[in-house]
Amino acid sequence: MRTINVNEITEQIKEMCIEANHYLSKDMDIAMKRAEEEEAAPLGKKILHQLQENLEIAAKDTIPICQDTGMAVIFLEIGQDVHLEGGLLEEAVNEGVRQGYVQGFLRKSVVGDPIIRENTKDNTPAVIHTKIVAGDKIKIKVAPKGFGSENMSRVFMLKPADGLEGVKNSILTAVKDAGPNACPPMVVGVGIGGTFEKCALMAKEALTREVGVHSDICWVRELEEEMLKKVNSLGIGPGGLGGTTTALAVNVNTYPTHIAGLPVAVNICCHVNRHVVREI
Repeated sequence: MRTINVNEITEQIKEMCIEANHYLSKDMDIAMKRAEEEEAAPLGKKILHQLQENLEIAAKDTIPICQDTGMAVIFLEIGQDVHLEGGLLEEAVNEGVRQGYVQGFLRKSVVGDPIIRENTKDNTPAVIHTKIVAGDKIKIKVAPKGFGSENMSRVFMLKPADGLEGVKNSILTAVKDAGPNACPPMVVGVGIGGTFEKCALMAKEALTREVGVHSDICWVRELEEEMLKKVNSLGIGPGGLGGTTTALAVNVNTYPTHIAGLPVAVNICCHVNRHVVREI
């Protein structure tokens, strides 16, 4: 049994919130550079170049890569051989978010009640997802989610008879409806199977997978590759102003489901697709 003080989790999450909001992840940086090289439309190529100039300025001057610094989404994979001490896990996570957003001078975008809408002034509470896994380590994924893209996300409760073609149509429908509002080039996270809430959670976590890393399941990998081509053929393009790069990746996660259903969720993220992963 390994003992970890929750203060260590707080410190890690504080640093990760600041890092995610100031620096583009390595996989996204590579994808953006490749997109600029391959973009066929002159205007689209110019926009991709400008986006990268903005990202370089943000990193150099330590300013946010997007003015919407998002609602903090935290994924925790906790080894079952870990003993946590020093306080409650949820409180430790939220304290890390609070410190990160206050000390990092990041925009506070969270309201304490969805109707009364009074700002909490420290971007808490976070949205926290925990999973118990084997081992004695804790993997932390911090993924601040801006709502320009979040508002474009969809859940489709398909019939089993809709099959794979229904899944494909759902993905394309969500992307078409999003258009320029999701700040393309986007990353498209897809969850297939499970239940209403499970498919949405899978779609969200799919956004944290490195761009260019595909599913180990053969048909899922083929679906990811096919849908990326189809999404990029829509012509939405960088900034929504036309071009051949509407998305940088389509990442699909799957789970068993009920005989009577085929849930599909599409969670779209903008061109910064913020995510930081650490293990303690």
